[in-house]
Amino acid sequence: MSNSPTATLLVMADHLERYYHEIGELLPGYQGDDVADVVSALVETERALRTAARLARRAAKLTA
Repeated sequence: MSNSPTATLLVMADHLERYYHEIGELLPGYQGDDVADVVSALVETERALRTAARLARRAAKLTA
C-alpha cells in the first residue's frame, strides 16, 4: 500500500466492497428455514461491509 492515507483508505474500501460482493454470492446457497440464522448473519455481515466501505471512502475524501 501507498504511504498516502487517501490511497490506503481507497484500497481498503475496494477490498471491503469485494468482500461485500463475495458475501452476497454466498447467500443464494443458503435457502430454507433450517439456515435462517446463517442467512441473517450473512446479511448482517454484508450490511456492515457496505457501511465500512462507504465510511472508508468518506474518510479518503476528507484526507485528500
